[in-house]
This record gives sequence, C-alpha cells and structure tokens, in this order.
Amino acid sequence: MNQLCTLLTVMTLSLATAIGGVIDIGSRRELFVDRHMIDEISGDARLQLHRPEPREVVLVTGEPWEGNTSAYYTIFQDGDLYRMYYRGSNWDVEARKATHPEVTCYAESRDGINWTKPNLGIVEYEGSKQNNIILDGIGTHCFVAFKDGNPDAPPEARYKGISRGRPLGKKGLYVYQSPDGVNWSLIKDEPVITEGAFDSQNLAFWDPQIGKYREYHRIFVNRVRAIMTGTSDDFVNWTDPVLLKYPGAPNQHLYTNAIRAYHRAPHILIGFPTRYLPDEGQRVEPIFMASRDGLTFHRWNDPVIPETAPKDRAGNRSNYMTWGLLELPDRPGEMSVYASEAYYEGPDTRLRRFAYRSDGFVSASGGPGGGDLVTHPLKFSGSRLEVNFQARPGGQLRVEFQDQEGRPIPGYALVDCPPLTGDSTRIIVNWKQCPCSQETPDEEETIQPDVGSLAGQTIRVRFRLENADLYSFRFSE
Repeated sequence: MNQLCTLLTVMTLSLATAIGGVIDIGSRRELFVDRHMIDEISGDARLQLHRPEPREVVLVTGEPWEGNTSAYYTIFQDGDLYRMYYRGSNWDVEARKATHPEVTCYAESRDGINWTKPNLGIVEYEGSKQNNIILDGIGTHCFVAFKDGNPDAPPEARYKGISRGRPLGKKGLYVYQSPDGVNWSLIKDEPVITEGAFDSQNLAFWDPQIGKYREYHRIFVNRVRAIMTGTSDDFVNWTDPVLLKYPGAPNQHLYTNAIRAYHRAPHILIGFPTRYLPDEGQRVEPIFMASRDGLTFHRWNDPVIPETAPKDRAGNRSNYMTWGLLELPDRPGEMSVYASEAYYEGPDTRLRRFAYRSDGFVSASGGPGGGDLVTHPLKFSGSRLEVNFQARPGGQLRVEFQDQEGRPIPGYALVDCPPLTGDSTRIIVNWKQCPCSQETPDEEETIQPDVGSLAGQTIRVRFRLENADLYSFRFSE
C-alpha cells in the first residue's frame, strides 16, 4: 500500500504540470537537463553535458582521527555559515585493517573555500576532546546532515541526520536530530529504514514541492548496486522504498546518489551518482542525472568529473562527489561543487572545489550551421522572458513565439528578435515592433520586451542557436 501511495503521488504531480499536453510553467525556471520541455531539436543543435572546472583544494584530512579513507562529505549553507560533515577514518593498506575507529567530523567556513575544524569538546579521542568530532559509535560510517526546511519542525530538530547502524547496531538507517547542527541525538533507538544495503552516502531532505521528506539509499539488485527512494511525513515513518528508474540508460553500479532539489528550479531534482566500475580497478566516477518526480531520472552517461580532473582520482574509490551545491560570496553566476581525491593513497585525502556556471549542467548548444530548439506547448505567467546563455565568437541567439500549431505569432517572429550576443546568466529578450499603420511606413520601430499579453495562452517557444549555448529560461515580472 505504501509503495502504491508513492506512485500515486508521482502520477498526480506529473498530471498537474502537463494537462492536455500543455505544460504550465508559470514563472519557474526551466533547464535542459532532460527532454521534458523539448518537442524538437533540429539543424546544427544538440543537448550538451558540461563539466565543472577544477579549482582549489579546500580541505585535507590530516588530523590523527581522520586519514586516507575519510569520505562521504555533506556541505550546505546555513545563513552566513557553510557547514561540512564527513567521516574520519584511516586504512592501513599493507595490514588491510583500520587504524582507528570511524568518527563523524565537522568543519565550517564563511566563504566555502577556507574551512576551519573547530575544537568542539564533544567526543574524546585518545584522551582529549580538543577535536572537531561530533559523533562516535553508531552512525559514524556515513552520517549525513541537513537543515530541515519543514516549517513545522520543532527547535530541537531544526537539523536532522541519517546514517546506517551497522556494525554497531541493527541493520538499517537511523535518524538523528540537533538544535544547532553540532550536538546530535538519536530520534529513535531502532532503524527506521531496513530494506537496503547501506554502506554508502544515504541521504534525506525536506522537499517543499511535495510537503514531505525524501530519502535515497543504496541496495543490491542482482548483485548490481542500485538506488531506492521513499517519502515520509515525520522523518520516522517511511513508505516502502522503490527503485529509481532510468529509461534508456545502461544497467550500471551506482554507489552514492547525491540527489537534491535544485535551488534555482526546485521542481527539478538533480543528482551526481557515483558510477562504480569494479572490473576496472574498482575506480569510480561521478555522473549527472535529473528528475521531475524524484523516481524517474534522465541519466547522462559521460562522467562530469573525470579521472584527469586534475589528479589522484584514478585509484580505488578516489573520485566521489560530495552532497553539496553552493553559491559562494563574490562569485556571481557561479555554483560550487566538491569532490574527493587521493582515497587510500594516504596519508590523508583531499577535497577539491569545482565550479559550474549557474544552471550550467546541460545546454542546448548550437553549432556554426545554426539549429533550432522548439518547446512543447506551454503556458506561462509574467511579462518578460529571461535567458541564461553564452554566445561563442560570431554566435547569437534569437527567440520566436509560436502558436500551438507552430505558426509565428505576429510581432514575436524570429525576424522581429534582435540577436543576443555575449555571455549572460540573465538577460531579457526583446522584439522589434512597429505600432504604425501601413499609411505611415516610416514610423520608427520600438523595442518591446513585454510579453504579458501572451501570458496564460498556449504557445511554443523556438530558440534559434548559432555558435551559442542556452542553459535555462524563465518568464518573470
């Protein structure tokens, strides 16, 4: 019954956004991370997956309670503070054993680049509490934390966490709460999710789009690592988990999932699952995927952080993405993600920052010959069309509004749109319009950005791309 309820919720959300074949996007931002909005791509145009650019190393796990198998990083913004949670652990490669018990560590930053490890005085390690450890014992293998966006969450549970219990408890996922993100306690002494294989970065978060908590965890299906999901109203009682679906994608090991609601378009869930390649030296590589319902994902096959970006990523489990996506101060138009390197190689591991442009996961990309992307029929609210695009040398973008049958709407045809050039994460599209009558043909044309007269009507949007990339669009006031 719980599984049926989850599926019915997904079906209801899908029907609400596309009734009668028309997608009502309102004023939300739309990305091209899947083909949801696309009716046709033609000419010299295609969808292009992008990779983030490597930046600086932001953390080295060099403390005695950390080590060369420190992993499973969680990073999120909390007001003016950035918080990080991760496992501290170390492995003696020659002796093939851990050198100390696993612990959960905490770091914080004001800029997402320079991180400190505060002496918290919570957990004793080798006779001292002068360390950044927040948990030992149960749950330390893969503890994940988040700030709860549920408006009904009580003050003592404003922060929540989830982690597996073995080997120090019953098999399954345990849940935690905290009033401050540093001092943690179990919500329940028993695991709340028991179906799965949990030695991975299992995670959960509040999704305001559905008014529920979501969780994503790992399981084996015919000896292949896969991902399951469930939902909850209270973070304790969860629906029976169901397997994620990836239409058209190969059946591959997926170790972690790093799924989250994309903050600039929260109706879209994105993930950076780790593809595990056991027959290639047990190496791992992050890939990208996106979903509109949290269950069915469009999965891109190429790695977003390859082994060469930039070093020490080719070894056993040496290339994990963190669960984190940040917009940092003084870096407009940029998003930061993080990935680990030098796992097992020792004496420690490193965490490196990578940078995307805003919305820069996938673009509709036009080549020198020019190509078109035409949306499905849609309705919108607002009076301006804004786009996030980048024109290469000699490139341009133009936009046309069409009726449902694909005919240009007078005044909004391609020939009426002055070409957009340059590079901008937010620019308003204009059209040339002449209010004159045929009796006064010399009257000067005016530039018209206002499209409010079409709001609520069914239209198609045609994007003409020549040596340019379009990352997202939205209608705004």
